[in-house]
Amino acid sequence: MTVPKTKRASTTDAVAILHRRYYEGRPERLAALEEARANDNVARKITALRLRAGLTQRQLAKLVGTTASAICRLESADYEGHSLAMLQRIAEALDQRVEIRFVPATKRLQHA
Repeated sequence: MTVPKTKRASTTDAVAILHRRYYEGRPERLAALEEARANDNVARKITALRLRAGLTQRQLAKLVGTTASAICRLESADYEGHSLAMLQRIAEALDQRVEIRFVPATKRLQHA
């Protein structure tokens, strides 16, 4: 006797379709996606803070005591080497402070 497959609800939501196709049931891909999102989030925040302060990458680098290329790397979504010490130096230069939050691991598996 053949057991019928349960049919999924049909969707036209592109994000849901992509999630099902490439991430559902693949924890290693979900972890990589979470890490990429975190790196992108840090990069975007650094860029936004710098622009809000009206600074170029070179000017921020001078305030922080690093090079413009280092700031450029930090503002790249692909960069994975964000150190807390460097983030604190940037925050101080921009009259900000760094906050770190820990959230339950179950939240990280959500898509979009």
